[in-house]
Amino acid sequence: MLLWWHSSSAVMSIRRWMMTRNRDLGWWYWFMTVGLLGACLLGWTAGVYLAMLLCAVQIAHVIWLTRDVMSFPVQVRLAYVGLLFAGLWGPLQWIHWVQLVGTTARIVVGYCFLARVLSLASWNRRQSLSLDFIARTFLSRQTVMPPCGEVFQRLWLERVHG
Repeated sequence: MLLWWHSSSAVMSIRRWMMTRNRDLGWWYWFMTVGLLGACLLGWTAGVYLAMLLCAVQIAHVIWLTRDVMSFPVQVRLAYVGLLFAGLWGPLQWIHWVQLVGTTARIVVGYCFLARVLSLASWNRRQSLSLDFIARTFLSRQTVMPPCGEVFQRLWLERVHG
């Protein structure tokens, strides 16, 4: 049975897909966060606290890389840990389910809803807010590297090419 699972075409397709995708450190941080948050939602309450700890490590790492406490990647991670904290309160536990779906979308297809929402904040945009601008923000195709993950890509490129 295990041999069948190991060699099945679906597993081989997933392995091929995983190997061809560009995985930076930021992707791995989010991947581990999904696992911890998923474990929390399945009943392992320590998962959410470990996810918060991992986010704190990620925030410190991004601040160290950017040397800017208010950089966009730091804002995304601070908002994320804030939502994790808010979801600890009983009536807001549903937030963790939304985060699980959103973070899964981030690691699977690169669409970061939270980053798009934060990009609309007045301190993060140079355009006036309009219906067209909001629609373009949420409906535009995702770039290869989401803005909140650029910092890790730059680090990887410097290490490889530098």
